[in-house]
Amino acid sequence: MIRMISRAFSWKTMMAVLVLVPAGLLANSGGAEIQHAAPHLDGSSLSIFWAIPFAGILLSIAVFPLVASEFWHHHYGKVSAFWALVLLIPFFFIEGASVTVFEVLHVSLLEYIPFIILLLALFTISGGIRLRGQLVGSPGINLVFLIIGTVLASWMGTTGAAMLLIRPLLKANAWRKRKVHVVAFFIFLVANIGGSLTPLGDPPLFLGFLKGVHFFWTTTALLKPMLLAVGILLTIFYVMDTLAYRKEDPANMPEKDSSQKIGVEGGINFLLLAGVVLAVLMSGFWSPDVKFNIYHVEMELQNFTRDLLLLLLTVISMKITSQKVRQANDFNWFPIVEVAKLFAGIFVTIIPAIAILKAGTHGALANIINLVSHNGEPVNTMYFWLTGSLSSFLDNAPTYLVFFNSAGGDPIQLMEVFPQTLIAISCGAVFMGANTYIGNAPNFMVKSISEQSGVEMPSFFGYIFKYSLPILIPTFIVISLVFF
Repeated sequence: MIRMISRAFSWKTMMAVLVLVPAGLLANSGGAEIQHAAPHLDGSSLSIFWAIPFAGILLSIAVFPLVASEFWHHHYGKVSAFWALVLLIPFFFIEGASVTVFEVLHVSLLEYIPFIILLLALFTISGGIRLRGQLVGSPGINLVFLIIGTVLASWMGTTGAAMLLIRPLLKANAWRKRKVHVVAFFIFLVANIGGSLTPLGDPPLFLGFLKGVHFFWTTTALLKPMLLAVGILLTIFYVMDTLAYRKEDPANMPEKDSSQKIGVEGGINFLLLAGVVLAVLMSGFWSPDVKFNIYHVEMELQNFTRDLLLLLLTVISMKITSQKVRQANDFNWFPIVEVAKLFAGIFVTIIPAIAILKAGTHGALANIINLVSHNGEPVNTMYFWLTGSLSSFLDNAPTYLVFFNSAGGDPIQLMEVFPQTLIAISCGAVFMGANTYIGNAPNFMVKSISEQSGVEMPSFFGYIFKYSLPILIPTFIVISLVFF
């Protein structure tokens, strides 16, 4: 197990970016300098051109699979590392060693590593659960899959629900030629919108919970917009899937086998998934006020404990789950390795973009920030669309925090005086993560698993133009008109 995890996270190039580079810079910065105040990246002084490496990695994800698929398949990690270095090298000379070390360590220790550990735990544990029996992909069966996944997403996280159900869904539809839309709607609902009702569902809501938003506030406040979005999308899906199903050749449909009864193998992993949920909850409720300082980056004991527990649960799952179950699930490490390598580059190159946003009206994106208020009053429609639009391409968790703070940052005031504003920010961050493959981590994992199963998923832009723009955007317009 340790060897497999190491393989996922220790390729030479990216480790040079995330470990060797900051370590070398730290050594050059001098011991006395470490005693000074924490380095600070002033987003107000950054040009929008610092976002070029981030745009570069996004374009690489979009273009390379189309024009050089073989090269991309073997070298996507190197491409990710390249764009990270394109940022870090000039960043080091212009902003200095201290700021570079701090920013890379901050994003690595507090965001990227916990992010990957959680994904690894959910990916590994859910991959040990197999739905046994014969399920034939029909509009009715697929609809049930989507409904169950949407419900589960808020309580076991969008990643947990997506990883639990995507393989059985793909297996049920293996006989069909027209099934790409099934995966697309799965991304819409299970990997994103379904995670709206609790802080466990999606990282932005968990950050809101840590800031003081009540745990069940999202359950009641976001229920109506979530139900409207889900209702619209399920209706569209059922119509589309019914029309596609009628075009399938009945001869390809597998014959019913009464001996294959529906059941679950590897059910012990459900207890481990519950352990993941409890570990995440623990990090939100338990506050021992014990902190570790690594070059001005404060790591809290509860978060460190959570990550250790998640790794322990991952190892336990690998030890106690029969390899036959994982083989039957077509389980392999490629999807999590792909996400780890690509998102390492994304998390590094996103540093200046987030800093510019945090600078608010003093930054290069001041015009965007100014759109969310008018005469001192929040413009909820703009909060919804701007939070959502940026969350489609940037990390939706810090984007949520930027607009949360732009709206005042007081959770009590936002919940009681300006609830529609907080609803707009929350819905934008969670719902619109479905707009692109990188809007939310499980999107990319679902895409990767589907492609390994033989589903020809659309390209980065193909997904946007074929599914997001014609289906999601009109749905979000309706949400905006009704609620904001």
